[in-house]
Order: sequence, then structure tokens, then C-alpha cells
Amino acid sequence: MLHTDERIIKHKVGLLNLAEELGNVSKACQVMGLSRDTFYRYKQAVEDGGVESLLQK
Repeated sequence: MLHTDERIIKHKVGLLNLAEELGNVSKACQVMGLSRDTFYRYKQAVEDGGVESLLQK
């Protein structure tokens, strides 16, 4: 069973990966039920501080 922190990171990274796979941020956000703003906050967090920084977003 995944630890809560790992589950949070996996979900957030999943959004980033889905957007890359689909080549469409809007569609990935729609599928995941999240806003584009949320996607870009996650993306910026990873760029600034790595995947671990997603725990704070």
C-alpha cells in the first residue's frame, strides 16, 4: 500500500504525464477533473523544486 505522500505525488505526476501523453493540457485536466491552473502550478513546482515539491502544492 502506498504511503499518503506517495499517493499524492503519484496523482499529481499522473496529471503531468497524461498531459504529455495526450499532447493537450486541457483534455488531461478534463479527464482528471482538475483545472488548467492546477496543472500549471504542479508543473511549475516540479520545475522549481523537483517532484518532492508537489507535497507542498
